[in-house]
Parts: sequence; C-alpha cells; structure tokens
Amino acid sequence: MSDLPAIVDVEWLQRELGADDLVLGDVRGPNAHARGHIPGSRPLVLGSPPPMSDREVLEPLASEVGLRLRRHGITGTERLVLYDRGDGVGAMPAAQMAELAGHPSVAVLVGGLSAWPGEPEVGSVELQPVKTRFEPSLDAVPTREELLRRLEDASLTILDVRTEDEFRGKQGYPCDPRQGRIPGARHVQVQDLFVAAGEPCPGDHIRARIGDAGELVAYCHSGSRSSLATLALRAAGYRARNYAGSWHEWSRHEHLPLEKG
Repeated sequence: MSDLPAIVDVEWLQRELGADDLVLGDVRGPNAHARGHIPGSRPLVLGSPPPMSDREVLEPLASEVGLRLRRHGITGTERLVLYDRGDGVGAMPAAQMAELAGHPSVAVLVGGLSAWPGEPEVGSVELQPVKTRFEPSLDAVPTREELLRRLEDASLTILDVRTEDEFRGKQGYPCDPRQGRIPGARHVQVQDLFVAAGEPCPGDHIRARIGDAGELVAYCHSGSRSSLATLALRAAGYRARNYAGSWHEWSRHEHLPLEKG
C-alpha cells in the first residue's frame, strides 16, 4: 500500500484519481452523493465518534463501523480518502471512525466537494459488499481514562480549542456540571487554525502557534470544534486525535481533576 498523507488536497487527488488502490468516499450521504459528487467516488456514511468514551461503547462501535466499511466495498487494503461538502465537519469525524474500525490508511480531502474544479458526476453508484476482517484500533479515539493516565506524560500535548473564557472556567455550557479545563492543557482557539471554513492555515503558521509536540489530543465542549482542530493539526503534520467526549464528558466525572484561571 502506498503512503497516504493524513490530509490531501485536490491537486493530489487529481494526480492520484483512478489509481487501482485509491477509494474516494463521500460522507455526505447517498442522496447528496447522487445529486452530485466527485467522479469515481462512492457514498460512505460512517458517523462520528460518540460523546462518551467508555470502552464498552467503543468496542461494539468499532465492529459496527467495520461492517459499514465492508458493506460499501472497503477491504482495508486501499488508500481511503474521505470528503464532505468542504467544511471538514463530516469528513474528519468519519476518518476517525474508519481508524477506530481498524482501517490502516485513511485521509481527508481538504476543501471537499467545493474544492473540486471539474463538473460533479450525477447519479447513484452500485456498491459491492466484500468479505474481509478489520482489527479494531480503539486507540484511535482518546478516552477519559487514557487522558487521566497520561496527564503527566510529556509525550502527549492536550490542546483545548474552546474560547478563552471556557478555558479559564469563567464561562461554559449550562449542561456541564463543572467548568474549567483538563489539567495541563494548552490553549488555542479553533478559529486561529483556519484561514476560512474548511481551509487550515499554512502549516508553518500552525506549527509556530503550537510548537513541538510528539502527540496531540484536541478537545472542546462536545467534540465538534476539536474535530476541526484535528483536521488543521494533521494538515500541519502533527500526529493528532480528537477527544470527542471533550469537556461535556470530563465535567461529569467528579473524580477527574480540573484547572481554572
């Protein structure tokens, strides 16, 4: 299997489209796909990581996503590139789900369908289910237990991408029983990682803000902003994951420590 960057652009896709080992998945859903899609792509709805990171949730979910991949003809031997309408909101969570299921080579097309310069292809695509086996990779989705265990781990940088007031514990969502941040988390607001919707800042700009980091886990309130941050971080070359449970989950467990100020 050829090397696949975590984030690819349309120039890369135009060069590679048509390769025998490349599969292009449209995560917007079969109806949107039929109305217009990048030529050669297939609909591939994988969902998003769950708001709670219990292992008993992740294990059956990984198996279910593996089943969805097989139903859509995904074997695990291809380079799998996922795209959405262009904002990254659908493609990045779907990529994390494919990784959870155990697919070893997944990328996101930055800019999605809106970045495609040619005419979209119209019509439905007949899918051919396959028989294969995926070995789940539960580490693809950070859990609260992992973060708690690694709070003192210098190889892991936890990145809070919420607002300044949320980070300091001055303001938050009323559904959260506690306000604050995960101890030791660094802070950057998600909008500071993007030039425009779905368009990450240049890699050198992001690296100047984040600095050296061996491994990154981003979080926000409920995983949406941190999913976008993960897209930008991966585009800048970081090894990054999204903690989908985020503060919505962390705040509900009183034994989990927090910081304020």
